[in-house]
Amino acid sequence: MRETRSLESIPTPAFVVDMKALRHNASILKEVADLSGAHILLAQKAYSCFATYPELAKYLSGTTASGYCEARLGYEEMGRPFGKETHVYAPAFTAEDMDKLLPICDHIIFNSLTQWQTHKDRALSFCQNNGNAPSFGLRMNPEYSEIETDIYNPCVSGSRLGILRSELDRKLDQDPSALSGISGLHFHTHCEQGFGPLSRTIKVIEEKFGDLLSLTQIKWLNLGGGHHITKDDYDREGLISEVKRLSEKYNVTVYLEPGEAVAIEAGYLVGTVLDIVENGMKIAILDVSAACHMPDVLEMPYRPPLKDAFEAKEKPYTYRLAGNTCLAGDVIGDYSFAEELQVGDRLYFQDMAMYTMVKDNTFNGMPLPSIWLLEENGEATLVKDFSYEDFKMRLS
Repeated sequence: MRETRSLESIPTPAFVVDMKALRHNASILKEVADLSGAHILLAQKAYSCFATYPELAKYLSGTTASGYCEARLGYEEMGRPFGKETHVYAPAFTAEDMDKLLPICDHIIFNSLTQWQTHKDRALSFCQNNGNAPSFGLRMNPEYSEIETDIYNPCVSGSRLGILRSELDRKLDQDPSALSGISGLHFHTHCEQGFGPLSRTIKVIEEKFGDLLSLTQIKWLNLGGGHHITKDDYDREGLISEVKRLSEKYNVTVYLEPGEAVAIEAGYLVGTVLDIVENGMKIAILDVSAACHMPDVLEMPYRPPLKDAFEAKEKPYTYRLAGNTCLAGDVIGDYSFAEELQVGDRLYFQDMAMYTMVKDNTFNGMPLPSIWLLEENGEATLVKDFSYEDFKMRLS
């Protein structure tokens, strides 16, 4: 029997997945899929709390992965038990990777023609000997993206991700059969963006790669992730219309791989104030850490939303919130409050289901937050609790 508690009584630090919000997001994605014909997959790099996969399987077509471990997770927790698709892409695969991926994946996407040539014989041999074999695709780089932060931009100059059209043409000049065995094209150029950037990107894709999409061997087009489909201001009608147009024009199945759109606004990171110190301002030390529990705060950087808090100096009491590690820069951000913070107060960081649990680490021996599922009746159920052993056993 799993432990259940009220949200207000769960021990901290803790991640809490809001099941009502998760279902809301998933239902929007299912509606888009039903109306457009798109296959919509969960990008596990953003969210892979597999305790929720049985619920997500009611709405999504499957999962996509960034390597063997994610692919196996998607296959074991959604693909095999629910008959859903399992897709995988990585910048490079080893021979050992391929031996493990071929039996469990529906689509395997390669980052270069060299990678495809390296694994082609093994892949096609597997297909010849297995009726239910994967389809193979290539990731292309259209050299166009409207992402403003370089660390998240796969089309930035010098990117290792995807094949340039000029490079593809050079390889095809050398070997006109280089695309033999390839059934799909993959493009990933978005990060937290609306339909406008996608519409403009598709124009570039068609200009540069339309001849390839028109090949009879190409059966699917994957437009990757980063689409904020479930946000209120997203032009879902535009997306539906564009997916239909692409499907009809090129006779392909269109895939979308949202991660954030599945888990956006669907989780909390709950922490407790451990101490308050002063150094030019009041600094609240928490049992949650930017470095360990939400590293995007430092990588991007950004200031995470916090329930009942405001911009610095907007309310009477301003505090810098910081983690309990020895890293000087383990700072979450500056916030103001209507009332003074006290040691023991609980804080609820919002929109913490995505790119948080998947990036957790135990630097400095920081405890990993427990994971809870919050149901609509207000009860939170414990999914996973962590201990010293989880820290220790990673290291030796």
